[in-house]
Amino acid sequence: MAKSKVYFTKSITSKSLVQIYDALGIELPGKVGIKISTGEAGNNNYLKPELIRDLVEKVSGTIIECNVAYEGGRDQTARHLETAREHGFLDIAEVDIMDAEGEIEIPVTDPKWLPVDIVGEHINNYDSFINLAHFKGHEMAGFGGVIKNQSIGFASASGKAYIHSLGATRSPKEMMAGIMADVEGSLSAKQDGFLEAMAETAKSVSDYIKSKFSDSQVRMVYIDVLNNLSVDCDCSATPEAPCMSDIGIMASLDPVALDQAALDMVKASADAGREHFLERVISQNGEHILEYAAQIGLGNRDYEIINLDKQKGI
Repeated sequence: MAKSKVYFTKSITSKSLVQIYDALGIELPGKVGIKISTGEAGNNNYLKPELIRDLVEKVSGTIIECNVAYEGGRDQTARHLETAREHGFLDIAEVDIMDAEGEIEIPVTDPKWLPVDIVGEHINNYDSFINLAHFKGHEMAGFGGVIKNQSIGFASASGKAYIHSLGATRSPKEMMAGIMADVEGSLSAKQDGFLEAMAETAKSVSDYIKSKFSDSQVRMVYIDVLNNLSVDCDCSATPEAPCMSDIGIMASLDPVALDQAALDMVKASADAGREHFLERVISQNGEHILEYAAQIGLGNRDYEIINLDKQKGI
């Protein structure tokens, strides 16, 4: 299998975000949904509206999200939209909470853990997507990038519960109660299963979008922004402060290659906070999601970096 192309720039600006999208050479058709994390109330590490505005405007995109499965500022649509407003996203675009009016089941091909994925029904309102992820650590997944953003991120609140519980429940309350009761119990034994279920459901989203259209156009592109590199997710209301300096922006048509390259950038960093970040990844066996995602055909772990800064003589 040929290596996947991953584009990189160390510049993290609204202009460079548009430039790295342009480098992919794709013109997304139809109505474009831009999947980001709007950030939990109290969190300040999420991708800021001023950073993404130019890209959103370039594609006339709609910011898309789903409600979360834990109690907080984004578990109900009205609260979620208010949090998005407070964080400035409604100032730059329409924000669509995709499970505001319901959810749909989509098939998982050759499932190991889950026969279906449960996503916001508004997924059907879009013709193509930009998966725009803030790359960071994560308390349960080890790290979060575009694969997690396509799995947990596209899942409805009950879909999130379904993934986290490996199909045991679709109830967010039951899921959260199970996590709290299982902190020192069998969750650790189920960790690889959770990571594999995320890979399965991320692939189900890709497969579903492809199945809707008879043409061969690319309808999903992937971008990781490596800034505010905390060990905690944007879903945390009280995250640790970033432990590493910003690295840059990376983009690809291959989500596995992109997340692998982003993680490798962290590994290769000489930053003093590198070990702390990687400790979080290793503690949750986070890299297993890339192993399994490649195994099931979501993408390729082998990649080549195309450094846009070198092309510009920076």
